[in-house]
Amino acid sequence: MKNAVDIQVVPIGADQIDALRLSLERAGLPTADLVLPARQFFRFDYEGVPLGYGGLEGQGQDVLLRSLVIESEKRGQGWGAAVLEQMEAMAATFGAIKLHLLTNTAANFFKAHGYSECPRALAPDHINQSEQFKSLCPSTATYLAKTIA
Repeated sequence: MKNAVDIQVVPIGADQIDALRLSLERAGLPTADLVLPARQFFRFDYEGVPLGYGGLEGQGQDVLLRSLVIESEKRGQGWGAAVLEQMEAMAATFGAIKLHLLTNTAANFFKAHGYSECPRALAPDHINQSEQFKSLCPSTATYLAKTIA
């Protein structure tokens, strides 16, 4: 696995939303809620080269892992695991105890990193009321969660 410590985390400002949107769209991930409140997005770089993007939604003990996308030319090299490790550490410093996510394609990746599949009905109310849960991800998307702190 790549070393997460060597990854630079760059908060995404309004002037960089288009690059984030393009990366998410190329990966087939939702983009309709990027500018809504209570979302924080980040670009992850290694030696000045963008690896991908990630986002967290909400605050408190239960936080939604809003997005995690690795640029196609960087996939299969361990960067996804390293970026996920960074995102979990950031969420914990923000006060999160548990991360939640929905995925159509990456359930096995997240399970390999300690996430457990859960019935959607067990998601905390504010997670269940997120745009991801309500409308952006289909009902067939896999709901996973992990205690991080």
